[in-house]
Amino acid sequence: MTSHDVSGRPASRAAEAGPSAVERPAGGGSNAPQFGSDVVADMLRSLDIPWIALNPGASYRGLHDSLVNHLGNAAPQMLLCLHEESAVAIAHGWAKVTDRAMAVAVHSNVGLMHATMGIFNAWCDRMPMLILGATGPMDAARRRPWIEWIHTARDQAALVRHYTKWDDQPSSPAAARESLMRAWWLANSTPKAPTYVVLDVELQEAPLPAPLPPLDTARFVPAIDSGPPADAVARAAALLARAERPLILAGRVSRDLAAWDRRVALAEALQARVATNLKAAAAFPTDHPLHAFPAATFPGEAMTAAMREADVILSLDWIDLAGTLKALGAPPAATVIQASLDHQLHNGWSMDHQGLPPVDLMIAADPDATVAALLAALGDRARPAAALAPPVAPAAGAPAPAEGPISVENLARTLRAALGDAPAALAHTTISWQGQWWPFRHPLDFLGSDGGGGLGAGPGLAVGAALALKDTDRLAVAVCGDGDFLMGVTAIWTAVHYRLPLLIVVANNRSFYNDEVHQERVALMRGRPVENKWIGQRIDDPDIDLAAMARAQGATGFGPVRRGDALAPTLSQAVAAARAGDVVVVDVRVEPGYGAVAAALTRAP
Repeated sequence: MTSHDVSGRPASRAAEAGPSAVERPAGGGSNAPQFGSDVVADMLRSLDIPWIALNPGASYRGLHDSLVNHLGNAAPQMLLCLHEESAVAIAHGWAKVTDRAMAVAVHSNVGLMHATMGIFNAWCDRMPMLILGATGPMDAARRRPWIEWIHTARDQAALVRHYTKWDDQPSSPAAARESLMRAWWLANSTPKAPTYVVLDVELQEAPLPAPLPPLDTARFVPAIDSGPPADAVARAAALLARAERPLILAGRVSRDLAAWDRRVALAEALQARVATNLKAAAAFPTDHPLHAFPAATFPGEAMTAAMREADVILSLDWIDLAGTLKALGAPPAATVIQASLDHQLHNGWSMDHQGLPPVDLMIAADPDATVAALLAALGDRARPAAALAPPVAPAAGAPAPAEGPISVENLARTLRAALGDAPAALAHTTISWQGQWWPFRHPLDFLGSDGGGGLGAGPGLAVGAALALKDTDRLAVAVCGDGDFLMGVTAIWTAVHYRLPLLIVVANNRSFYNDEVHQERVALMRGRPVENKWIGQRIDDPDIDLAAMARAQGATGFGPVRRGDALAPTLSQAVAAARAGDVVVVDVRVEPGYGAVAAALTRAP
């Protein structure tokens, strides 16, 4: 997959350095399952799930005991979190690195309600995870007074059914085994998404009346070939081979390095220009001569011009293809080829499917498999390398004035310089981020957005990425806004507790500034005072010491950094500390500003 192992399986050293010594179970656990929850724990182990993130809940106390005392030191290891939304965000961040699900457990009703924003983010980001819930007892005669009544639901999964791929509530340990296998299989099959399995308290805690027969888990979760139909590949290859101005929109694709190399090979074989999107993870080297425009959240003028000039556009599961093409003002003159399986997840509850795009040739297949098939089909029709002039390199950003305001661009460029050539994974960025500030040259250089626009995901996503990258040479780095950081700040404790090297830089503009821009827009439309836009938005009086919040959880905190001349030395210290194994948070006071991104997000209909 990559030059280092990001398979998701904790190496022996990682497992030993995971939970602290006080959390290691006494004894090695029993061999044969005795209770329903033991069966569930055994199945999680059989599925080779390395971690289960959780915030403790009485509704799955049986499963908790089985993970500790039945499995003992065997995977999955528990990852203690201080909030269910953080647990889900950590699993989301893990999947962004590994392309593979880990498990999450959430307490009945209330825990699931806490987790819903994170689940929606993962759904919109098309990231896999296996979520275990609990309820009951469903038999009312067995419920404890009060608490087990308010924590029991007739159809608990209805809370998340519209943004999970599949759900179930099995009624026996034997049914639970099948349910977990199906949930795991579907979550990890393209198009990927979270699945949800509810475990009744009675199912977990009742003794097994008899041993269950053994089964070969691998036979029940077969690999699915999501490759493209041969005739569609042949038609697409012919269109692309004849195209004089092909354009590739590289969207949701895997972190696989070989697939990355094939995308580069396809673009070079076609001499096609390539665009990437900051809503998705890195899909193509952004400083390659064929990457003709900076990676962006919305199409700029240069990309819009390229779409207008193109005669064939190949979309590799591009996020919001309809909205992107809408920038043309009319349906594109180009022939549009779409390689995606995303339509299989579309439902009528959420509009995350975006608009219906004009498509001339639909290839219902995994984009990575489609690229491989197209390369093979092109054969000797590949074009010789042209003397294609590289795009003009963007001017280096001006350094932050010694005593003046620090911009997000100052922060981004200075952080990139502090990281140097050592590999890093940019796990999260602010909404104001611009692609020209930071080149991506590897599929793990940038892990994309939060998916659903849910504020508070950034810290948890970063911790999940750090967990997946533990014991590799690649450092997880995140740039979070202050509002995002404050909503997810307790995820920092989990990173410290499990000794996950991590660097979070907070671009602290002391405001929910996106909404200030909205209020300014509304005031201008209505002829009202723009100077009131800050009311109900600013995070000050009192000022919040974000570095102190990090230190209170055991992390290393720097800042607040208010002066431009302090930015580079502080970030250099922070990078060194994180590479030495610390969890580091740097509070950088930045000047508010969005530019083109704000204009696109806040424009009036």
